Amino acid sequence: MKLDGIKVLDLSAFLPGPHMTMMMADHGADVIMVEPANGTGEPTREIGQKTKDGITVWFRNIGRGKRSVALNLKDPADHAIFMELAAEADVVVEAFRPGVVKRLGVDYDAVRAINPGVVYCSISAFGQTGKYAHKPAHDMTVQALAGLVDLNRGLTDEKPASPNMPVADMAASLMALSGVLMALLRRTTTGKGDYVDLSMFDAAFAWTPNVTGPVFAEDRHPPVKEMRSFGGSAMYHIYETADARFLVLGGSEIKFAENLLTALGRPDLLPFAKMPPGPAQEPLRAFFRDTFATRSLPEWQEFLRGVDCCWAPVRSLKDAFDDPYVAERGMVLTDADGYRHIGVPIRFTDEPAQPRFELPLFGNKSARWQRALPAA
Repeated sequence: MKLDGIKVLDLSAFLPGPHMTMMMADHGADVIMVEPANGTGEPTREIGQKTKDGITVWFRNIGRGKRSVALNLKDPADHAIFMELAAEADVVVEAFRPGVVKRLGVDYDAVRAINPGVVYCSISAFGQTGKYAHKPAHDMTVQALAGLVDLNRGLTDEKPASPNMPVADMAASLMALSGVLMALLRRTTTGKGDYVDLSMFDAAFAWTPNVTGPVFAEDRHPPVKEMRSFGGSAMYHIYETADARFLVLGGSEIKFAENLLTALGRPDLLPFAKMPPGPAQEPLRAFFRDTFATRSLPEWQEFLRGVDCCWAPVRSLKDAFDDPYVAERGMVLTDADGYRHIGVPIRFTDEPAQPRFELPLFGNKSARWQRALPAA
């Protein structure tokens, strides 16, 4: 696999860091979770629904294929174990508030003093510097300050809504993976490691090119319900059907509008699809609202099957995961005990990922970590 031979020491918890290191484990990296010796360890071991074996679905999907050691880094003996691990690591990941790893004596400077080639990645809410650096935060706090919660304004009540996806967490996970892999690639020519300061706040902003137009071009707040990405385009909108279900039109290209309006017998409305998103397209949105309300979702699915345009039924997450196509793509994997896992999205022709479904037990601690940890 692509990351065979790469050793990762992971001090992080919850989602951004653990998800990133799980992706590395799926592709062959030897990942050791350094869990706090507090009786619980990684918090997601206890958060959310558990399967019959007592494992949470969350932990199963961030912990697979890893090893674990429980350490109290304030204890000199445990600190020594960590440094022994760090001396052989290619990558160290941590997600404490800025300054914590320095106080614990496991910061980048301490590690690179014994391992100059280490790639050390700090994932934090707001980065290692600046006025927000020490502000406590999780995903929604970051999204609120980054302007993303405001983009979730309802199209009717115009009030911000809670995000439905942990964008800051997951953007940080993917950005951290990219940064770490770039640093490892560069190390092959320089022999030197590097420090990656990865901010969830920064990562959230990096995901906004399609909605930043009003801010950068006109210095104004985004008019959410008028914008293409949030329903301002009639061909990029959610519509209710006669059976109180919903479908999405999800492609505003004129060719798709022409195909759909021709199929519906109203090509005369095509000029509205060529208007800018917002009030100018309201006549076309009104037509679609009235039209889609006349038939059930199954009826529209049958009708639209032969129309070349972007559309989809609105499905629940359960219905989406139950689609045989998801299993066909390998995005639902079932282990030998019958438990389901989220699959691996990065697909290589050569050396594909080989997810290992074994999960590390908590509390496997001894004076010598080599005896405490089974072979990868």
